[in-house]
Amino acid sequence: MHISRLAITSGYSILLIFAPMKILMVCLGNICRSPLAEGVLRHKVLQAGLQWTIDSAGTSGHQPGCPPHKLSQKIAKINGFDICDQVCRQLEPNDIDRFEKIYVMDRENLREAKRIFGSKWDPSKVDMLMNEVYQGKNMEVPDPWYGGEEGYHEVYAMINKACDAIISKYTILSHIS
Repeated sequence: MHISRLAITSGYSILLIFAPMKILMVCLGNICRSPLAEGVLRHKVLQAGLQWTIDSAGTSGHQPGCPPHKLSQKIAKINGFDICDQVCRQLEPNDIDRFEKIYVMDRENLREAKRIFGSKWDPSKVDMLMNEVYQGKNMEVPDPWYGGEEGYHEVYAMINKACDAIISKYTILSHIS
């Protein structure tokens, strides 16, 4: 568990307690959205000094061993982090046991994750990523694969907002005098 203390001028301090987490980001091919989501959250986790494990996978096996899409890599670099060393992999049934939380990008990814996990399916561990921002709305992160660079910027903005919400959600604030 990671603990930080922040001094507050009113004579109080805030104790921040960060629970260790293992989070998996999932999209169709692990080529565009989920590698970018992995990179965004990993970057934020490092900046916060957290000891979380972040990974990504795809529900299809179309691109195993490939690096993320060039435009996902470009958007990452523009925003101050590098994802070029990531390697695409397919979602596996044992991922449900290895990760505390699994975020999918769209409804099709959710259906496929449920199929892949089979009898191990645990709905408390798997959710749509944007539900961290818009609870219960099941808003999808669109696949930018077939569009231009602007779509990747839009996807990054959505993922960035969700990753901020994830870090806030798993941070416990306790006031100490």
